[in-house]
Amino acid sequence: MPPPLPPPSTPPVPLAELLARTDLGLRQLAGPREGVAIHWVHTSEMADPVPYLLGGEMLLTAGVHLAEVSGGAPAVDAYLDGYAARTVAAGAAALGFGIAPVHDTVPPALVAACDRHGLPLVEVPAGTPFTAVESAVWQAVTQARHRELTRLSEAQRALAAAAARPEPAAAVLRALARHVHGWTALLAPDGAVHTAAGPRPTAAVRAAAARLAQVVGAGGPSSATDTLPGASLSAYALTGRGHGPQALALTVAADVHDPPAHTIAGVAAVLLSLITGPATEPGPAAAKHCAALVRLLLGARPDEAAPLLGPRLWAVVHAERRRDTTQPAAGLAAALGTPLIDPGPERAAAPGAGSGPPAAPDAARAVRALVPAEREITAQPGWTLGVSAPVPVVELPAADRHAAAALRRALATRSPLVRPHAPGPHGITSLVAAEDAREHARALLAPLDGAPQLRTTLHNWLSLHGSWDRTATALGIHRNTVRQRIARTAALLDTDLDDPDVRMELWFALRTLDRDGSTDHRDNASTD
Repeated sequence: MPPPLPPPSTPPVPLAELLARTDLGLRQLAGPREGVAIHWVHTSEMADPVPYLLGGEMLLTAGVHLAEVSGGAPAVDAYLDGYAARTVAAGAAALGFGIAPVHDTVPPALVAACDRHGLPLVEVPAGTPFTAVESAVWQAVTQARHRELTRLSEAQRALAAAAARPEPAAAVLRALARHVHGWTALLAPDGAVHTAAGPRPTAAVRAAAARLAQVVGAGGPSSATDTLPGASLSAYALTGRGHGPQALALTVAADVHDPPAHTIAGVAAVLLSLITGPATEPGPAAAKHCAALVRLLLGARPDEAAPLLGPRLWAVVHAERRRDTTQPAAGLAAALGTPLIDPGPERAAAPGAGSGPPAAPDAARAVRALVPAEREITAQPGWTLGVSAPVPVVELPAADRHAAAALRRALATRSPLVRPHAPGPHGITSLVAAEDAREHARALLAPLDGAPQLRTTLHNWLSLHGSWDRTATALGIHRNTVRQRIARTAALLDTDLDDPDVRMELWFALRTLDRDGSTDHRDNASTD
């Protein structure tokens, strides 16, 4: 049996909360009664529903499948024991058995089997339809999600305010301890406490925290977790301190059943990285960045200011916050290892799209960043990234366009990170002289010169293999608008866009002008 998938990011609903609702009339008959969390509901009358379970469900059944069991009471007992065992192995959180229309009572053998295997068994009375149970779960999930987002927003504001106070590191730790209802500390790799806040934990918790600090401070993972009876431990490397004896790790001990505490601690880790790291101290790097900005503002060319920035090659990153997260842009900057981050233009929302949870108060939904080429860029939780190839400073405008196109492709394909494909030395572009390719591209696409939105739509539609839905997602417009634009484009070009040869020639022309910097594939219109 494959291992169950991890539970979803939505807040769990305590089974006790459902049992307390008098309108449902649920009654628990077997299994553990504390710490049972429901993530969703699934109804099945199959003898083996395991292949269709993801883990964390309350599985609802009316026992119709029991009619298929033959061989008398011993066979039924053995069947129900196996049914309960498989349900537990699949990761289901609880089993709900409906009274009527098949059974008048819950079979005693099922009660005994659920007790043996530690599966909470709930009786669903005849007057309660399964849809009412499902509706109750989703209502509770929605309410819990609202409470969680409110708590995260309040914690972020409190942490940001604490970072502006005297002795900001200690103030942030105190605010963090209040909001996670636990112990927080800055630890050196040898376990020495630099600063701490909150109720002092047991010796076992402190020892485990010291081990985690050693793991993240020695150049290992950027974060690590551990669980002890009654406590969930997490440690975060403060990226501004580097590794070795000077490293510091934020360690947090919170309640085991408090997942939002991990998110709040991640925000604090970003702030503490900025507070404790050398980036907050004026130094040669900051001075050079300021000098480069002054030169550019006073009319210098990018190649004249480039030596002041340090690295010879840079990658451009376009990032858009996912709707189900509250990760701040400061956290993305720290994870990418660059202070050169700027709010980018907001991408138009597709018609009918929801507003999603509120963004962090100090962050934009879309940002752009410059990252030194030697830094590895990986997918970041809560963000969708488009990353350009490393280029010198004079080629950054083209890299900016490539990163924007990569982000649109990542959004359309629901990928966490996309990089544009770099043509090899034997690609088709090497067979045609650059000037000849540009002249051919301009002539081929001349009918679209007065319609930049049509060229934008064509570029994205071809890059996404003619997918209407993905193109609409990438551009933030309705798919019917995509169809209308493509039809109009085909009419202006007087060609058949279903012909693969035509598509290939148009793609070659668009990519030629893209490399030449003659096109901009952004679409800022949300309606047509």
